Amino acid sequence: MKKTILFFAYFLLVTSCGVKQTRQSLTSGDYDAAINTAVEGLRNRKEAKGKQDYIYLLEEAFAKAKERDLQNINYLIKDANPNNTEKIYNTFLQLNNRQELIKPVLPLHLIKENRNAIFPFEDYSDQILNSKNALAKHLYDNSKALLVTKDKINFRRAYDDLMYLNSLSPNYKDVSNLINDAKLKGTDFVSVYTKNETNMVIPVRLQNDLLDFSTYGLNDKWTVYHSNRQKGITYDYELAVNFRQINVSPEQIKEKELIKEKQIKDGTKPLLNAQGQQVKDNSGQVIMVDNMKTIKATIYESRQFKSAQIVAKVDYIDFKTNQLIDTFPLASEFVFENIYSKYVGEKNACESEYFPYFDKKAVPFPSNEQMIFDCGEDLKGKLKGIISQNKIRK
Repeated sequence: MKKTILFFAYFLLVTSCGVKQTRQSLTSGDYDAAINTAVEGLRNRKEAKGKQDYIYLLEEAFAKAKERDLQNINYLIKDANPNNTEKIYNTFLQLNNRQELIKPVLPLHLIKENRNAIFPFEDYSDQILNSKNALAKHLYDNSKALLVTKDKINFRRAYDDLMYLNSLSPNYKDVSNLINDAKLKGTDFVSVYTKNETNMVIPVRLQNDLLDFSTYGLNDKWTVYHSNRQKGITYDYELAVNFRQINVSPEQIKEKELIKEKQIKDGTKPLLNAQGQQVKDNSGQVIMVDNMKTIKATIYESRQFKSAQIVAKVDYIDFKTNQLIDTFPLASEFVFENIYSKYVGEKNACESEYFPYFDKKAVPFPSNEQMIFDCGEDLKGKLKGIISQNKIRK
């Protein structure tokens, strides 16, 4: 009994909140929000007395929403503006979808008036089809008009409209060909190349790797980068990576000698007083203490070092006007370092951080070409960052 009372109280609370929300939506003119809330509230136990307010509100919201939509459609038709075709089509869809939303909860009985709620449904199939055809024609005609301009933004608008048209009416006339045309015309093609302004030879594999834009993942919907120019493509921009300076340091080996000392326990010995006599405890036993001794080691440390640095800049150039749009600095450094050591004396006299170096030996220095290439790996990541953050066309 107690559980039944609690459930009923909860049911009344939830219904009351839903009705209040529905009424607020209706009062504010958000009729579809009111309809959605009312329908949701009527999906279960629609015969309950507590649901009567939902039915009245749903009936009123539906009538007002329908009236407003039909008035809007009449106004848009009288306006005779082709740009209104999408609004007309979507409004007819809205009228139909609203009816389909309500149908599953019908019939809805009003107890006090002893009647079913009235929802004057209409068949909008002809209006939907006609407005859809009108919208398709408008999208097609407008897109073709945009495609004969010389503005890439227009081409992109045409592409989006044609894609919408294709989803609306698949295989409509020559839309597939027009989509391909709009895509090609709306795309910015960027030619990417390197320019060597240094007095050093840049490794071919570095240039190839740097220009392998297939690994960058930078192509987007409207921008395509080519490191090798392709026939039949009109390029809009150039992106030049200008190598300004390449520095490779001499091979260096620096050596240093370190003296290490440490005291360690070496057994025990009797404790002696100032007179050199053994000290005993209260029971007469000789007190023993740690016998400490000093151990020593000499570390001979060698450090191989070589570095490479590349200084470059990235130029954005408008290919048609041959004007510099923007430029960004680009620099990278790679350091080769190998530390190895040996010791003479007691190993335990050395700190533990030296131990790994005792197992290492001298290794051949990398060539200048390898150093420059390794430096270029970091350079590639930075180049990708510059391009990602500074798009050709904002």
